[in-house]
Amino acid sequence: MPDRLSALDASFLYLEDSTTPMHVGGVAVFRRPKAGFDYDKLVDLIEQRLSLVPRYRQKVVHVPGRIARPVWVDDPDFDVTYHVRRSALPKPGNDTQLHDLVARLMSRPLDHSRPLWEIYLVEGLAKNQAAVITKTHQAMIDGIASLEIGQVMLDVSPSPRTNVENLWMPQPEPSSLQLVADAVTDIVQRPGELVENVRSAALDTVATVEKVFNAFGAVAAAVRTAATPAPGSPLNVRITSPQRRFAVARAQLDDLRTIRKAHGGTVNDVVLAALSGALRNWLLSRGENVTGSTTIRAMAPLSVRDADPDSGNNVSAYLVDLPVGEPNPVVRLHHVSHAMRAHKESGQSVAADALVKVSGFAPPTLHALGARAASSFSRRLFNVIVTNVPGPQVPLYAAGARMTEIFPVVPLAKNQALAIGVTSYDGGVYFGLNGDRDAMSDVDVLATMVEESVEELMGTASAS
Repeated sequence: MPDRLSALDASFLYLEDSTTPMHVGGVAVFRRPKAGFDYDKLVDLIEQRLSLVPRYRQKVVHVPGRIARPVWVDDPDFDVTYHVRRSALPKPGNDTQLHDLVARLMSRPLDHSRPLWEIYLVEGLAKNQAAVITKTHQAMIDGIASLEIGQVMLDVSPSPRTNVENLWMPQPEPSSLQLVADAVTDIVQRPGELVENVRSAALDTVATVEKVFNAFGAVAAAVRTAATPAPGSPLNVRITSPQRRFAVARAQLDDLRTIRKAHGGTVNDVVLAALSGALRNWLLSRGENVTGSTTIRAMAPLSVRDADPDSGNNVSAYLVDLPVGEPNPVVRLHHVSHAMRAHKESGQSVAADALVKVSGFAPPTLHALGARAASSFSRRLFNVIVTNVPGPQVPLYAAGARMTEIFPVVPLAKNQALAIGVTSYDGGVYFGLNGDRDAMSDVDVLATMVEESVEELMGTASAS
């Protein structure tokens, strides 16, 4: 019997519409080795690693009448060259051109008749570089053991590890009769699901959102009890198209650690404080009324590695009011640290095990987790999502090419104009800002302000 999508995964298919694509992405920049790094090498690498992510050869098939959730079935026409694509910038390609391309690619929905992922090799970048852009539908990222194609293509050495490539033979696609028979069997075993599936088939928005809340369980309960409506903000607007803008900011992890050492708190607190300063300046640049009490509420799923290597990974998510009305950068940091500490001490934070059940720990899957949570919660609860995921602090390679930077692309929730993903890697901290094309025409300005806000905090650390 084919694997059936979980209620949560199916809900992301139902929630997707023409203005809200439900895929999470990433932009990795590589330095070409002397041996080269081209399209054929990338295709060969991914073909070798596909056995590690069998879901990437499967597509979604709906049950006739939608009496049950869709199932995953092998795609008999799977063609890796359809999913791994080639693009190029006019030489010498610069960051602005790359970011414009990322925005265009992320604006396009994935083809639901095929496996729900795409990878683009972008050639023509300056300084002998190439970029790899990944897109994966959130319905594919399910469970603690989930892997994303961008993870399995990377190695810790310039010499790729050897994979035993198993001969893949697709299982026959089930007939409509078989799909119905399997669905009836599931209904007999779990009769309560029939009502849920009928509601989903009708695309009842209220029922669908309730389903997502139920799937998150403890997550939704914690937010309902802890949160009050978010303050009004230009970040909450009606989104009328899938078109996006993308910009990036960079920082050094050692700088954030220096700020933390000087003023206390955590590296996560420093990231949120830097974003608070940037958002403050952005609001002022737009002529918004900013007073001492002005705040912007961020939903911030955070992953934290314990010092004990055997303790695994703790994952927590918070709603935190960023003090954008405070002009002093050190006071902003203290406000953020106090707010985060209060969350932990009050028990109003989301339980780590509840989030781990939703998504596994890895940079791509945790960024997807944040996007999932944002999609399921009312836009009145927060203004912006910030996913901050610590990555490996050693260099990684794809087919011998060293990855120099990696920027997350977090999808927008409905009626949210901005999503910010943050990933640390090999001593750097990389901010990816994904914004609605109409509402965030100045997203590049905000990205510049993020870097300026980090520099402002560094100045206070040097002076202390």
